[in-house]
Amino acid sequence: MSSKHTRRYFGTDGIRGLTNSEPMTAAIAMKVGQAAGRHFLRGSHKHRVVIGKDTRLSGYMMESALVAGFTSVGMDVTLLGPMPTPAVAMITRSMRADLGVMISASHNPFHDNGIKLFGPDGYKLSDADEAAIEAMLDEEIPLAEPRAIGRARRIDDAQGRYIHFAKATFPEHLRLDGLKIVIDCAHGAAYKVAPAALWELGAEVIAIGVAPDGFNVNDKVGSTHPKALQLKVLESGADIGIALDGDADRLIVVDERGQVVDGDQLMALIASRAAEAGTLKGGALVATVMSNLGLERFLAGKGIALHRAAVGDRHVLELMRDRGCNVGGEQSGHIILSDHATTGDGLVAALQVLAALVGSGKPASELLHLFDPLPQLLKNVRFKGGAPLEADSVKAAIAAGEARLAGQGRLLIRKSGTEPLIRVMAEGEDKVLVGRVVDDICAAVAAAAA
Repeated sequence: MSSKHTRRYFGTDGIRGLTNSEPMTAAIAMKVGQAAGRHFLRGSHKHRVVIGKDTRLSGYMMESALVAGFTSVGMDVTLLGPMPTPAVAMITRSMRADLGVMISASHNPFHDNGIKLFGPDGYKLSDADEAAIEAMLDEEIPLAEPRAIGRARRIDDAQGRYIHFAKATFPEHLRLDGLKIVIDCAHGAAYKVAPAALWELGAEVIAIGVAPDGFNVNDKVGSTHPKALQLKVLESGADIGIALDGDADRLIVVDERGQVVDGDQLMALIASRAAEAGTLKGGALVATVMSNLGLERFLAGKGIALHRAAVGDRHVLELMRDRGCNVGGEQSGHIILSDHATTGDGLVAALQVLAALVGSGKPASELLHLFDPLPQLLKNVRFKGGAPLEADSVKAAIAAGEARLAGQGRLLIRKSGTEPLIRVMAEGEDKVLVGRVVDDICAAVAAAAA
């Protein structure tokens, strides 16, 4: 069995859970600080860790516990306060820190929290590093001698550093003058930096989701709840709307007509523009198995390949590095532009979209609708135990579904990584056929799981 399956704490994106329940307790956070600190103590230089957080109430508690853990093993701590996940990765690199930590549960409600760790290169930790830290959590961790205990300090200009970095990814010859932009920061980590960066580039900025109170992060706002943004764009007559999530590593756009534009359309725009400019590396875009077949066909028409990774931005990044690509992402709006950042960055991706909007002179509704998505249907079937996908009846139903969609659609059946669910997804040109294929396979899975 691989280490992924035996882990108690680390999931697909760091450690995450309900606050004050295992593994999201202050005691475990302190232990994580001690274990990660010891793991990254290399050589005789004074070691440093950078810690950022989003706006949820439990961030204070988790931050204090991590500070105690890191300083107790001899690491100095630099606190950034509320900052986007990509900002933590960027500042970890620019400060030559040994480790970066983001305290966030991304797009989850306020009562959850999480801990993401970045290595000195700004990339999320490898499986091997996570496994080594995990193994130390149940052991007695040696503490520093009194003279070697670490110090903690806050840096006041962290927000300015990230705003400067984000603006530097926007083409120098362009400005956002005359553009009315609604930005929804989900009452999360980018509530100050994102509106400021857009305003400094010349836009007229209408900001919503910028009044965090510890409880309202992602609550009916942000990239997972675009309704508030749609209404504000229409009400204010804005040219475009941008929604980030709680830790600002994903992006959803709303055009001037109030229509939601998902990550597939945004990646189509960014990749095709990069290809035209000769800056698309690897001749391909990296997306996931969830990206629409319409995206794949659009790219093929432009001579751009599509490489599909497993779901999760970590898998996208791994495949990007493996294939030498610099544009990748997910339908959900995690867009990774590796020329600029080591992780998904909602603001940086938004700036590429805005550069295209300014440069084209077209309305957002025209610019951002590059292809018609094929009808796509996803249904979940809950199961109690066993392996329903191994049943002959299920295999037969899947084979029959693939035969019915042959040449004009796609079928994807996978087990959820977080819940006892089988996810059945089909897409194709015939919406009715897609529905029947999904229903037949779901019925077979349900019967096998009964």
